[in-house]
Amino acid sequence: MNTPDLNCKIEMSCAVNPSEDPGKVKTAVTNVFPGCTVRYENYSISAMSGSLASLEKIRESIRSRQSQKAYSRTLGRNTDGGTTWFYLNKQAAFANKVAICEDAAESPLGPIRVILASSNIERTIEWIAYGKDK
Repeated sequence: MNTPDLNCKIEMSCAVNPSEDPGKVKTAVTNVFPGCTVRYENYSISAMSGSLASLEKIRESIRSRQSQKAYSRTLGRNTDGGTTWFYLNKQAAFANKVAICEDAAESPLGPIRVILASSNIERTIEWIAYGKDK
């Protein structure tokens, strides 16, 4: 794994519904974002990372499923200045799978929202979506 030296901040968050076990929701987040600091507070799970390495599982899934164009399109469409965001299906994450959602409603129990901030957001998107290390 060659992770470029890009300054970035990654925030993940999702609601914990009354019918959900907070521990299982936390597992969903850590399955997709290993090594992140995760907090449960006020029926919400949040996690943060300052390393692109925490997105490696998503990057590998994109490459193995050949879904680069879908991720690139979503990340590009949601870019605002130095940030972009996307949704992941919470149930898929619990099953240790990565599934992007075009809309929050695609994840019946609510999605995991991932926000990326970088001084070089275009290069960050290129690395995630297309796996380009240089």
